[in-house]
Amino acid sequence: MSTIGLIGSGLIGSTVARLAVAAGHEVVLSNRRGPETLSDLVAELGPQARAATPAEAAQAGDITVVTIPLHAYRTVPVAALYGKVVIDTNNYYPERDGHIAELDTETTTTSELLQAHLPASRIVKTMNNIFYAHLGNLARPSGDPARSVLALAGDDAAAKQTVTVFLDSIGYDALDAGPLAEGWRFQRDTAAYSDPYFSEGHSLATTVRGADPGPGRPATANTMRAALAAAKRYRDM
Repeated sequence: MSTIGLIGSGLIGSTVARLAVAAGHEVVLSNRRGPETLSDLVAELGPQARAATPAEAAQAGDITVVTIPLHAYRTVPVAALYGKVVIDTNNYYPERDGHIAELDTETTTTSELLQAHLPASRIVKTMNNIFYAHLGNLARPSGDPARSVLALAGDDAAAKQTVTVFLDSIGYDALDAGPLAEGWRFQRDTAAYSDPYFSEGHSLATTVRGADPGPGRPATANTMRAALAAAKRYRDM
């Protein structure tokens, strides 16, 4: 089993941590507020978990998950992640992150921004297009007919394989969406963003307004391939 470092321990980060611990991994949690603020989560997760600073979590992780608001991506420690596999779950929300010119003009993508900040790391984009509750609910053992896929994108084949193995361990198949530049196909406001995992009668829009997200529904490889193929750039919408 691996040690999973988490830079960010919010809704997605804590869900990944729970899945990782259940799969037998060690987790090292961090956030911007300090290790002491994670004591309740560490106590919940048990002896396989500990809290640390972001740099310490990055150093400890065989795989490190960056799951923070995009506007804070430049705070991710560079030296501690040299040569390492980094999972990026970030999405761009201008109302939260402020406007980022390269993303507004679509001359780059969120994960390419992180890759530019971490030039010696191996970035793989995944887990950004599933609602956190569904990420926790839909995990299934290998071979289960109700198992879901998660799309991933990256430029390093070995890193993508490492992440595929990790996703398998926490209950998901992986669907390779191509190089990092293709990560836009499952960014927000695309057909592949969240909707494939919402069950009938539920949606991200109603959930944001306070409605129950429902238990979620399995997303097959064929469902995700069709959603990725249907993706449109913001400028074309």
